[in-house]
Amino acid sequence: MATKKTDTPAAEQPELSYEAAREELIEVVRRLETGGTTLEESLALWERGERLATICQEWLEGARARLAAAVDQD
Repeated sequence: MATKKTDTPAAEQPELSYEAAREELIEVVRRLETGGTTLEESLALWERGERLATICQEWLEGARARLAAAVDQD
């Protein structure tokens, strides 16, 4: 999964594993649910969470495609 669909150029965005993206997303959600952040901080966290969710979704879609390809080979 080398290519990520985000508004950040690929050269500026480091590759994240599914697990790393999921863990960071969990932390973002926790911080949003806890509150105590400014509106600007909350918006930035929300935007980061959206990007992380997209990364996780892309990994899952790639895994589904690989599984489907493996099943088709049998």
